[in-house]
Amino acid sequence: MSIDIFEEMGKNGTEQIVFNYNKETGLKSIIAINDTTLGPAIGGCRILDYKSTDEALKDVLRLAEGMTYKCAVAGENHGGAKTVVIGDAKKDKNEILLRDIGKFIQTLNGRYYVGPDVGTNSDDMVEISNETDYVVSLTEEHGGYGDPSRPTAYGIYMAMKAAAKFKYENNSLKDKTVAIQGFSKVGSILTEYLVEEGAKVIVSSRSEESTKEILSKYPNVKVVDADKIYDQECHIFAPCALGGVINEETIEKFKCEIIAGSANNQLADSKSGDLLHDKGIIYAPDFLINSGGLISAADTLDAGNVNVDRVMSKTEKIYDLTYKILEISKKEDIQTTEVANKIAEERIANINKLKRKYIRR
Repeated sequence: MSIDIFEEMGKNGTEQIVFNYNKETGLKSIIAINDTTLGPAIGGCRILDYKSTDEALKDVLRLAEGMTYKCAVAGENHGGAKTVVIGDAKKDKNEILLRDIGKFIQTLNGRYYVGPDVGTNSDDMVEISNETDYVVSLTEEHGGYGDPSRPTAYGIYMAMKAAAKFKYENNSLKDKTVAIQGFSKVGSILTEYLVEEGAKVIVSSRSEESTKEILSKYPNVKVVDADKIYDQECHIFAPCALGGVINEETIEKFKCEIIAGSANNQLADSKSGDLLHDKGIIYAPDFLINSGGLISAADTLDAGNVNVDRVMSKTEKIYDLTYKILEISKKEDIQTTEVANKIAEERIANINKLKRKYIRR
């Protein structure tokens, strides 16, 4: 490895990194716990065919930090963490690998609760739960909330409406054009919400099979090649695939007025957020607006039961917080991510003050 691990941990205050390896099962994974000030950490397990260990380490550190901010700004009493597994989910994922992940998570003794992410789902969490008590987003049959895609999509939808209210003085998305990058479960449900309201939807596709699936569900949706999505004239661009898609190169292509999507870490760097702000493109911070899935997991874990109405009611509050952040961004003339970061950091700092008091047990 060419990375100084302690230097990287120091950049964002990462508390703990655990490398896990099992030659017999083929497991190569990294768990990063970023911050547990607010409570035990929550974060998904991502299985991805990383090119190197360095790439995997950088990703898990970045994702874990994002979860800390997501939990804090969403008002949840949890910290941020993440697991990344080096491998191809389609080829390498199996019962033994998943259960091995669970064994390593169990050794952390409740500092970290794992959930689904890229390459994993609620069924996989059931397999992991065979070896650990610390799992969220189990299937409904196993007492969990199940697929978190709907609350995630609903949060994005609420943020779009808040941004529309801020930009156009009306939160209606009827006749607004929305370009969605990535037709995952979240992208599909988001399309459902938008079509029902009368929005004009453009979706990117990487395959003929995907295109057929989209058009079979939504015949009036326009489908474009994946590399053409940045060039579409639209009111709202919704990145719902992988992160880092907002950068100097793509910003020059954008023909939108609002960006609001479900992908994690959409901004390639802080400079990209400044560029959007300077160009007058409204950016709804991803770690705030895609927190519906986290809300469903944390709510079920903390309450000890599944309540869909309660989860959706909490997720709906993303509307008000998005609007508040846009107002502060305009007033202080700073990018929206900086505003959201400040809100999250202030909450962590204030909770930390409470923990300095000694209470006799």
